[in-house]
Amino acid sequence: MKALVLNGVGKNTRHLDRIAELIVQELRSLQWEVEDLILRDIEIAPCMGCFGCWVQTPGICVIDDNAREVTRKMIQSDLVLYFTPITFGGYSSDLKKALDRSISLISPFFTRINGEVHHQKRYAYAPKLLGVGILHQPDEESERIFKTLISRNAINMHNPAHAACVMYEDQAEPEIQRVIQAVFNKLGVRP
Repeated sequence: MKALVLNGVGKNTRHLDRIAELIVQELRSLQWEVEDLILRDIEIAPCMGCFGCWVQTPGICVIDDNAREVTRKMIQSDLVLYFTPITFGGYSSDLKKALDRSISLISPFFTRINGEVHHQKRYAYAPKLLGVGILHQPDEESERIFKTLISRNAINMHNPAHAACVMYEDQAEPEIQRVIQAVFNKLGVRP
């Protein structure tokens, strides 16, 4: 099984990389093949909103940069993990930029899902999605928004299963490992 970690930790929050390392270690202990992409170190241009990935070069962004490879790795994974400091309930700018560029993974055509209009699948297969958000301190509203965002993105990207959890910068490693194991169990990533 392949897991792709999209690490959205920025230059000013590098101390959070230790939590990402614990997640990667846990996945590897479960026999997952893991690729950890540190997005702050990858040149990705912002999405232009041109929809060229839908009409000019279907499934491929017209911007020829590293986002093409990140997007390819996403669709070829069994699990995609968004790892991010939570900013106003949302993703870090590095993660948001990469996710905006992955719009080519869905079709420009529409369908109804649970009475709502969403884009159709482009590919028959989509990976599971796990969102791991980090807060400086507890903030119920930011946690609620983050978990809702993961859920809504999972619908849009046709992920067959998804889960989200929130951790805090000052949590001890045993507590972090407990949260990781619990969310892995919920998502079914354990053998």
